[in-house]
Amino acid sequence: MNSERKALLEKAYPEVLSFCRSLGLVFEVVDLRWGIRNVPSGDHESCEIFLQEIERCKRISAGPAFIGLLGNRYGHRALPRLIPEKQFEALLSKLSQNPEGIKQLNQWFLKDNNSVPPTYVLQPITAHFPHYSDLRPESGPQRNNNVLSWRFTESRLLQLLRSAATDAEADGDITAEQKQHFFTSVTEREFEQGLWKHDDEKSAFLFVREIPRQRVRDGPKRLARYMDVTADGLLDAEAQGLLTNLKSRLYATSQKNLNLHCVELSKGNIDPKRKEHAQYLDSLCEQFVSQMKTRIEAAACSPTDQKQRKMWGSADEEKEEMSDWVVEEAGRHLAMSAELSKGLHGREGLLGKLSLAMWESTNINHSPLVVHGAAGMGKTALLCKLAQEMRGVLDPRAVVVIRLLSAHHPQRPDVDHVLRTICLQICMVCGLSPPLMLTTNTHVELLRFFKNVLAQVSQQGNTLLIILDALDQLSDQHHAHKLHWLPTDVPPNIHLVVSMDTNSEAFANMRLKLESLESFFEVERLSHDDGKLIMESNLRASQRTLTPEQSDAVLQSFESTGCPLHLRLILSAAKRWTSSTPLSEIHLRANTQEMMSQLLLMLEEKHGKELVGGALGYIALAREGLLEAELRDVMSLDDDVIKEVYRCSPPPTPSMIRLPPLLWARLRWDLEDQLEERWTGGVSTITFNNRRLFEAVSSRYLTSERRGRYLRILSEYFLGRWSGKLKPVALPDLSLLLSDRKVPPQPLWFAPGLANVRKLQELPYHLLHAGLWEELRQEVIGSAEWLYCKSRVCGVSSVIHDLDQCSQYMDCTESGLIQDALVLIKPSLDFLHGCMDMSLFYTELLARLSSLAPTFPSVIGRLCSQCEDWLLTCPEPILVPKCSFLQQPGGALQHTLRGPQAGVLCLDISVEADLLVAGSDDGGVAVWSLRDQQLLHTLLEHTDAVLSVKVTDSSSHCVSLAADGSLRRWNLKNGEQLLCIEGAVPSDSTSSSVHLHLCEQRQLLCVYNMTQVKMWKLDGAEIFSSTTRDEGLVVLGVLQESVVSLSDSGLVTIRHPVDGTQTVETQLENPQRRLTVVNSVSLPKRGKVFMVSKEGFLFQISSTGRQTVVEFPLVPSLLSVTEDEKILLAGGEWTLSLFNIDGDSVDGFLNLQHDDSVLSACMSSDCRLLVSGAADQLIRIWSVTTGALMDTLCGSHAPVTSVFLYKSFVVSASTAAACIQIWNLKYDTQHKPTAHIPSGCAHVAVAKDADQVFYVRQSSQTEVISWNNDTGSLSERLPVSAEVSCLELAQIKRLLLCGLISGTVLIYPLALPQETLCIPPPESLSRVLCLAVSSQEKHVAVAYEDSVCLFEITSRDNFPTVEGPLEKLPLSLLHAPLSSMALLSDHRLLYGTSCGEVKLNDFSSRSSSDLEPHRSRVTCVTASNWGTHALVGSEDAVQRLWALNPLALDHTMEYKGFFFEGVLSAAFSDSDQFVFTGSQDRTVKVWDVATGNLLYVQYIYSPVVKMVTFRNGFVALSQQGFVIREVFRCPDHISPDYNPLRNVKAQYRVTSREKNRDSRQNSMCDLRDYNPAQFNLNLMSMLRAKPSSTCVVL
Repeated sequence: MNSERKALLEKAYPEVLSFCRSLGLVFEVVDLRWGIRNVPSGDHESCEIFLQEIERCKRISAGPAFIGLLGNRYGHRALPRLIPEKQFEALLSKLSQNPEGIKQLNQWFLKDNNSVPPTYVLQPITAHFPHYSDLRPESGPQRNNNVLSWRFTESRLLQLLRSAATDAEADGDITAEQKQHFFTSVTEREFEQGLWKHDDEKSAFLFVREIPRQRVRDGPKRLARYMDVTADGLLDAEAQGLLTNLKSRLYATSQKNLNLHCVELSKGNIDPKRKEHAQYLDSLCEQFVSQMKTRIEAAACSPTDQKQRKMWGSADEEKEEMSDWVVEEAGRHLAMSAELSKGLHGREGLLGKLSLAMWESTNINHSPLVVHGAAGMGKTALLCKLAQEMRGVLDPRAVVVIRLLSAHHPQRPDVDHVLRTICLQICMVCGLSPPLMLTTNTHVELLRFFKNVLAQVSQQGNTLLIILDALDQLSDQHHAHKLHWLPTDVPPNIHLVVSMDTNSEAFANMRLKLESLESFFEVERLSHDDGKLIMESNLRASQRTLTPEQSDAVLQSFESTGCPLHLRLILSAAKRWTSSTPLSEIHLRANTQEMMSQLLLMLEEKHGKELVGGALGYIALAREGLLEAELRDVMSLDDDVIKEVYRCSPPPTPSMIRLPPLLWARLRWDLEDQLEERWTGGVSTITFNNRRLFEAVSSRYLTSERRGRYLRILSEYFLGRWSGKLKPVALPDLSLLLSDRKVPPQPLWFAPGLANVRKLQELPYHLLHAGLWEELRQEVIGSAEWLYCKSRVCGVSSVIHDLDQCSQYMDCTESGLIQDALVLIKPSLDFLHGCMDMSLFYTELLARLSSLAPTFPSVIGRLCSQCEDWLLTCPEPILVPKCSFLQQPGGALQHTLRGPQAGVLCLDISVEADLLVAGSDDGGVAVWSLRDQQLLHTLLEHTDAVLSVKVTDSSSHCVSLAADGSLRRWNLKNGEQLLCIEGAVPSDSTSSSVHLHLCEQRQLLCVYNMTQVKMWKLDGAEIFSSTTRDEGLVVLGVLQESVVSLSDSGLVTIRHPVDGTQTVETQLENPQRRLTVVNSVSLPKRGKVFMVSKEGFLFQISSTGRQTVVEFPLVPSLLSVTEDEKILLAGGEWTLSLFNIDGDSVDGFLNLQHDDSVLSACMSSDCRLLVSGAADQLIRIWSVTTGALMDTLCGSHAPVTSVFLYKSFVVSASTAAACIQIWNLKYDTQHKPTAHIPSGCAHVAVAKDADQVFYVRQSSQTEVISWNNDTGSLSERLPVSAEVSCLELAQIKRLLLCGLISGTVLIYPLALPQETLCIPPPESLSRVLCLAVSSQEKHVAVAYEDSVCLFEITSRDNFPTVEGPLEKLPLSLLHAPLSSMALLSDHRLLYGTSCGEVKLNDFSSRSSSDLEPHRSRVTCVTASNWGTHALVGSEDAVQRLWALNPLALDHTMEYKGFFFEGVLSAAFSDSDQFVFTGSQDRTVKVWDVATGNLLYVQYIYSPVVKMVTFRNGFVALSQQGFVIREVFRCPDHISPDYNPLRNVKAQYRVTSREKNRDSRQNSMCDLRDYNPAQFNLNLMSMLRAKPSSTCVVL
């Protein structure tokens, strides 16, 4: 049936493969007879391998598992390899009259007493015919002679056994079934296994080929070529009879699965060139494909397969429920644990110690238990046994969570994945709320959740055991081996047991982490008796035993190491020994590595070095294991493997060369104890079952050259480079061949919404490490489709990890930038559970990376072009970004540390220990390692804001002072509290009013404010406490143990409370009678205190009482000195001044001007660099030498209240932000983010071409700042006489209108920068509430508190002027203040108030109409460009679209999202067809004016506070200060299935007026009793489970 096999391989299999892939299934064909000669193997194992392979296919296949092709051969009837002892001896007894036959049988079958029960084993053919398997050309004659001899020998042996079996059955010594075993062919056994053994006919297909009857009469000689023949070449009539019986059985039992064909052969063969034969083959393939598709589709749609199909590659369906994959993962580890614990012996004492330690610590806080030992000592088996038995020791209801981290080799699991699955499992079992991706999408948040879960379970009183095996096998992500994430203080009822290699980095860090040795338990070597027990147990389970000599040899070899893994490898070899195997042939090695090497050497001798090295090397290099089909494909592409396979004989079909599947199956048979199937995502991959084999394979086969070659082949395979193409190969004695290797294509998508998961998992790694970096840039890094596909299917974290690996190995700045962009996108993906669609993903990429495209055209430029091209051809409504307006990657900002939960009030850094300690407003103290940016500890004992933190000189401790009055001392190694002093400061203290002084040299702690000083020893003993308020003294500072204070009369008092030295008093040289202290700073090294008075003087006071005074014009809010105490830094208002104080004089030498108040500053240790932080959210880098501004760092988004210099980094924080930022001063300025205006401005205006922005800061509302958006710099300051209350920009006439609280309106002609127009205030001097310019910019309306006035905008001599007021609309005292308004072109004014009223006033007719009011403040009133419509929005979830001519309410649009509601800004498109709205929920929405339909929602991370129309889109300003420029594309026809809310968690309702009647009709989503004001966020789960409803307007 070779022709049929070839036809199926070429035509049918590829089509079925493609069909399976489109359903998310794997299609694998195992044809063990393809590609090999019809010669049995010399070791007689082929039949067993065939049957085992059939059973494996049936076990793992979700659909058809067995295809039978039966022609006119019954098949080879092989000798059985094993015959049970009693049966064999019964057969011999029947041959008593044939001593020669008995001798021959005894010569070939040797008794094996190592089998239980004993068995007779057929000897390898080479035992008697040594050249049988010798394929060398020079051995050809001997081999041919041996092959012929074996045929006659085999025939003779079969005759003897069949004759004896017939007699034995007749005498009742054996059964008929046992007798038939000697007559049945391998083919019939395969049919028995595939069809009838477990009644699996539904999973099988049969194709039977018959020859027409008339040809059978032609005689046996002619038909011998395609029928069974005897050893002498004659037709085997007995075989033909058995074949007839087999076919009869098939016809009788398998009619539904049977396909019968009658074909006349041509010269004994099927010739595809003949028409009738070609038609037959085509018919065969068509039947195969059709029936396979039907069966596969039925299997794929069955309920049992739905889950697996959904998990593998689907991007369209909702992400799998958390509980599903947690149960799968937990179940997998539990099953492995149960299996590994079975063979444990000799560890009873250690198990007892662990159990006792856990039992004793149940009710108290305790440390984790650490199990350690050398590799292979059985740590994993020990912990698995512990997991099995601990419920009996602790609590029958105890929850056991176990993770075997080495089970994922060679892939190392990341700590975040491990912690997240553990948290989910605990929450599911203990009834706790699970972690949401939105709230645990960072490592720090996940750690906090993990610790909270442990605390909650402990408080419930539940017993929980967490076992983490092989912590040293974690990936290096988040520097997991440093174990910062591992809690050292475990609460009661919680038990944490971990294991690691004694020689690992993790163990060294654990020894530093835990001071007590009582928590460490070493797994030592096993004794001789333990080894004997393990050996006996292992052999018993395998139904084997050993001779005493063999047992002694095993135990003697084992004793040299006492290692269980060493013993397991020895026993794996020993199970193949027969009782007749002499000790001289037993080569046992002294340790595990040598045993591994011996195993590999044995495999090479039997199967070939290239085949073994290739198969094991590819498995070792695969990230997630390899499917067996993939392994066979990859080895078929490996020319070295192919050359070895066909070194002695040509391939059967030179035009199609592949690895014969039997060769891999035979190798897999011999590796049975070393390989395992790993089920992930519903597919089965093959990998090593122990780490040591992986290491041995890597060492032996993955040399630099071979590793590179293997990686290139894997890369080419997953790229699909050779699919459908001819690959050259040079074989011995043949010219260069171009052959098809029949490997499948590797598209990114198998079908719409169904991704090629294996390609996503494997390709990036292989391209990177094969050095194919250009392909990596093209296919992965610079491919928008790849980034989206893998983010959607595998999770964005996997893409970030891939890009991080690329950045480490490649000189590719772009990969780092794209990685950073995805890190910024990750929270949105987590919020949507990874279900972001392609349009939103591409929009996010474009809005973050487009500004970098000109700098990096080859990768980022190409990526942005792909995104834009796709968006511009998107068949659905879409907003296309035209600039970067989301936070950009790159720049100086390197890390954002998010440990605190509130604003950061204080910082301290230890440069020597690379530690950062921060105190936050919520009472938390966070400790980070600056080496790896890992959160080491979160110290939560304070109950109020932490006012000050100090790290000790030794860097082993820190001290914190909080507004709850407590002073605490902490151990920075383990986070333990060492000391707590209550009442250290008054409870109303602030961070600026108290000071913490630490003197390790004198072992002193000191806390003081202006009226109080307290001192303690480091052990907490109070030394001194004094309140100076009653004495009229102000504390200026503390110098070591000396306290410097000042009285009202100017008397300086220096006390020495510690040593009791005499108090020193001195009178200040003060021309004023009374001084008001503004600020002071201590210089402990120089023994001085600097004090600045409000009267304009700076005093230097030494510890001896000596003092000097100089005039000091500043009133500094910031006063500090450099580390060497030679330079004084004084910040007052917008100036930071530097003074040289090296001597006694104070010499100012530098004044650094800022654009806002200076809040913080620090200087480098060499005094060359100065860093300052200001209220304008900028960090400035100055040269102290020249005074030049070297750089400005933007991106803080909050006033910078703390800055520190750490090596070449700046560490900054803000009291208004719950994070700490680390900036690299040596960053690449090529990708410096574009500067933007400060976030949170009080008032803003933007030009429609986005070149200019005008803003007023919250902190300084008496100045309007003009910002050049093209250059990213401030262009002009426009001072005003009073606070600004509103801004408006006339776009066409280029006039900036500025309303003031004084009632004045200032008008700045932008074309005439020196000129200013003014509309004077009304007589009432009412403040200006808002401004509105008509669409033609001919008029402007000014709303005051008591009236609205209309002015005309004209020009005289090309100079703009304002005439009026033309009209005035008085407002009553009871009228609510106007909050927003729009001036229509026909002198009508539409406005809303702070109470929700909406009115339309006509200045011409002096009439007024009340429109439907809102329930809250009106925030937005916008008229359309052509005056036909107006949009009114409010702080609630309602916005109304009004038709203006005639006046009618067209649509009421109610929208409720996950975040805050309310419309802030709006703009109509040029044609008035669409209206864009910016909302408090941080989205931009697009609505259809005609129907009211919601067309598109885009999340932009910040509320949009201003919008103006620009061409077919808009220009807007976000609250963060970014300028947004987008165009809107809307197709003429929108699919009825289109859902604008698919990327957000929200719902909306539109109520519209029916245009031909005045009646109103509602169009609502299917949530009943919808009330936007009472939207329940608990509906989120419902919204996720079901697509958000869109509403059709009736």
